[in-house]
Amino acid sequence: MDTLDTDFDERVGVVAEGGVRLDRALVALFPDLSRARLQDLIRAGHVRGNDTPLHDPAAKASAGTRIVLTLPPPVPAEPAGEETDLPIVYEDEDVIVIDKPAGLVVHPAPGHESGTLVNALIAHCGASLSGIGGVRRPGIVHRLDKDTSGLIVVAKNDAAHQGLTAQFADHGRTGPLERAYAAVVWGLPEPRTGAIRASLARSRFHREKIAVVPDESGRHAVTHYAVAEAYPEAALVECRLETGRTHQIRVHMAHLGHPLLGDPVYGGGFRTKAARLVPDARAALAALGRQALHAALLGFRHPRTGTDLRFESPLPPDLAALVARLRADQSEGTGA
Repeated sequence: MDTLDTDFDERVGVVAEGGVRLDRALVALFPDLSRARLQDLIRAGHVRGNDTPLHDPAAKASAGTRIVLTLPPPVPAEPAGEETDLPIVYEDEDVIVIDKPAGLVVHPAPGHESGTLVNALIAHCGASLSGIGGVRRPGIVHRLDKDTSGLIVVAKNDAAHQGLTAQFADHGRTGPLERAYAAVVWGLPEPRTGAIRASLARSRFHREKIAVVPDESGRHAVTHYAVAEAYPEAALVECRLETGRTHQIRVHMAHLGHPLLGDPVYGGGFRTKAARLVPDARAALAALGRQALHAALLGFRHPRTGTDLRFESPLPPDLAALVARLRADQSEGTGA
């Protein structure tokens, strides 16, 4: 559900003991990195102390020095094309719209070097695929989380990539871009319509998570939501993005107190609520096995012809089954 974020990994720590070599002080701060690796990073200019670049691994560190370590992304290997039955919604010489199934990773990353949407696109589109995104992200203008299903548009050439990128950067504020997501959340948000304005940044404590942070230390993020249906223990909510940050909808709805059903990262504290669902709904949630989030609507202006295109994707079978059981629970509860 997100625009591409910069790939560097920035870590921050404070030197506890002064008088030790800088590389040894960094080993204490970042124990997952070897001393040799840290020495290389220092020499390459990726370490700052109190906002001053540090280049000598043997220099003595002072207690209380605020260290900022920037890990550059690994040098990418060029992904190979892999024949895959892509669920294509629309395609022409400039763009291709895919209805991405849950479980499909968009682009290669550590742990997912193959079997991604990019691998399938390389095989399908060949040399025409836009190269602006780099060898690991050719044609990718925006992305969806691995376990989020729904609509995603890919540029097949550089001109289309530039045109689409401008629209996604604008997020529909002045242009035609339109994105809406269907989310099933725990509880009933009140008020039933609203906007969540909360800045986001990588969590300092859990690197795989995004966290709500003060505005001055994060990236501006706004999600508009509206309850579409209410159930005894949950609600179907339409979410529209004013910005596109990593995990934005998942983090914002959890921040509101209504995390997505099935979200193992941001909804862990609500797992026990599954016991309050009727057996059929509980079984449907267990079968879902992912966050209940689907990119249901995508609209944009064709980057070459100027035609406004709009696509809708129905709920996939796993999410539709969950919603059907929640609806049935509501009907049974009201005697309808």
